[in-house]
Amino acid sequence: MEQKIIREMTIEEVFKRFPNKSQKLAQEMTNAGLHCVGCSASTWETIETGMSGHGFSDDEIDRLLGKLNQILDEKEDLTTISLTERGAKKFKDILAEEEKTGWGLRLGEKAAGCSGFEYFLDYSEKPKHGDTIFESQGIQIHVQQKSLERLLGSVVDYVDGLQGAGFKISNPNVKSSCGCGTSHGY
Repeated sequence: MEQKIIREMTIEEVFKRFPNKSQKLAQEMTNAGLHCVGCSASTWETIETGMSGHGFSDDEIDRLLGKLNQILDEKEDLTTISLTERGAKKFKDILAEEEKTGWGLRLGEKAAGCSGFEYFLDYSEKPKHGDTIFESQGIQIHVQQKSLERLLGSVVDYVDGLQGAGFKISNPNVKSSCGCGTSHGY
């Protein structure tokens, strides 16, 4: 039986049912203006109650549910690491500003935060010994071998919203994250 996100689900229930998609789902909810994602109300407040309580119409709730269920339907490629078109454009713009056109992106993680790991992104002029190299949107992505298994399937995007702007990493291997959203665990 196909599982879908419905109005009557609490925000917490959505994340518990679909942990491998929770990062993308949380970002989509936040983009839609539902900022209850990290709030204590998310344990008992349904998506419908949260959206209605913030003045959203039935049509807006339906649009959000459509986008959330579209995320559930997305097939993930667990054999690569990629950039979205928006993420690649922003990275190329930054490279041009920094006079580093043609450089790659280094994606990694370090032990930190309350959930175990934090991501880091950096410029990478060339791969280091032992790196695995991925190509996405015309950009090389360099990843240390020790992090590879945990990062496979990740997608790097760039988001610009009311809660700030920056690169966002969606990783289907993540099983938990901290309340502040800066660290994650497997």
